[in-house]
Amino acid sequence: MNRALTTASLVAVAIAACAVTTTVFILRSSCEPVVSDEQRATQDRFFGSSNELPPIEKGQEMKPRW
Repeated sequence: MNRALTTASLVAVAIAACAVTTTVFILRSSCEPVVSDEQRATQDRFFGSSNELPPIEKGQEMKPRW
């Protein structure tokens, strides 16, 4: 009886810890900071803009030019 009670209490503590950890991560991820226009411009210059590439024209080759 004592072993079963100990096991059940450890499982309950583990489940509670997982629930609290998940709740904290969900609450913190929803508070993402807003990027300013200056930071967005710097990011676009460094990593390239987030615009999509133009469509491939008919007859244009896809293979690399080596």
